[in-house]
Amino acid sequence: MSERKHQIRALHTDSTVTVYQAYAPEVGLPAARDGRFPAAWKRDRMTWIKPSFLWMMYRCGWATKEGQETVLAVEITREGFEWALENSCLSHYERGLHPDRAAWQRQLKRSPARVQWDPERDLHLQPLPYRSLQVGLAGEAAARYADEWIVSVQDVTALAHAVHAHVREGELEAARQLLPAERRYPAGDALLAHLVG
Repeated sequence: MSERKHQIRALHTDSTVTVYQAYAPEVGLPAARDGRFPAAWKRDRMTWIKPSFLWMMYRCGWATKEGQETVLAVEITREGFEWALENSCLSHYERGLHPDRAAWQRQLKRSPARVQWDPERDLHLQPLPYRSLQVGLAGEAAARYADEWIVSVQDVTALAHAVHAHVREGELEAARQLLPAERRYPAGDALLAHLVG
């Protein structure tokens, strides 16, 4: 299991899994305050959730990129997370996994969720040899995410800044101590068979 290139590592409990997103303050702050996304949140756009805190830091530049200044830790039900995986398609064609490119394109059009595997990141945001999950939610999946799966929403922007400050000072152990306790998510082979080439 430890040799696997594709891993879901996440902060999770028996009933929930935490994913990360970054938004402009006008979306992120009300979401954290109210525990749900505000009207300004675009339901008709694909929304990407990431179980990896450090991959989120890579994506949002430690909460410095425009429109990504507020980092949210969104705790969702494991049932919802696994529904997204079951109803997702890889975002790219993979020879051997899909019968052919046309079959993959048909599956992609039908699927309300899509999956990308990107290199996991270390504290310096450099790529690691194994891959981290991203799930894009659209249509039914985005609606279920916003209306049914969310258990809590927390603003973790201050945490992002604190970890980054330690990294800048070369205090890697102090930075590591602040990271969310992400561990292997118990996704069975059947759950990921259509998502791992």
